[in-house]
Amino acid sequence: MAGTTSPRPEVAARVRRFSPAERWVHRVTALLMGVCVATAACLYIPQLAELVGRRALVVTVHEWSGLLLPAPFLAGLASRAFRGDLRLLNRFGPHDRAWLRRGAAHRKAGKFNAGQKLYAGWLAGAVLVMLGTGLLMWFTHLTPLAWRTGSTFVHDWLALTLGVVIAGHVGMAWADPEARRGMRTGSVDPEWAEREHPLWRK
Repeated sequence: MAGTTSPRPEVAARVRRFSPAERWVHRVTALLMGVCVATAACLYIPQLAELVGRRALVVTVHEWSGLLLPAPFLAGLASRAFRGDLRLLNRFGPHDRAWLRRGAAHRKAGKFNAGQKLYAGWLAGAVLVMLGTGLLMWFTHLTPLAWRTGSTFVHDWLALTLGVVIAGHVGMAWADPEARRGMRTGSVDPEWAEREHPLWRK
């Protein structure tokens, strides 16, 4: 009929992916990790060390940001949603093994894919090792020289590996705007959820 407007198509409701608590845990952890990486770079790259100066202050900031790194995770344990996602990250099922074997076009994942689970587990272990070796380097009078030397070696090389892995994580997130939107706002497009995580809501 002339003069009438067609009904506006309904917009599919977005799917909740992360709670506010989970997003804050991610943000604070990312901030602390960023400070750790930046201060480490200033301590080990001569050009940055000369540019920034104030080495004692940089060391202090590096030590305390590293010491506080587990704090967001521990605080997040008060959130039921956070604990629920930890359980999902800690479970590796047949579809995860299939995800690792098959090409991208044939991969099926739950809320978290196998790559995200491996990354989360590796990062948790790396942070604990970095914390332990960092404490041995900080309180030098508590351990023998051989322990401190070994801790320094492990700490330095693991820090370099962490930098590379985190850069890869950031690069993959940058390539997926909807995944970033999910972490920023807490919700994602249902079509994205069905395409990237088809087993999530079944």
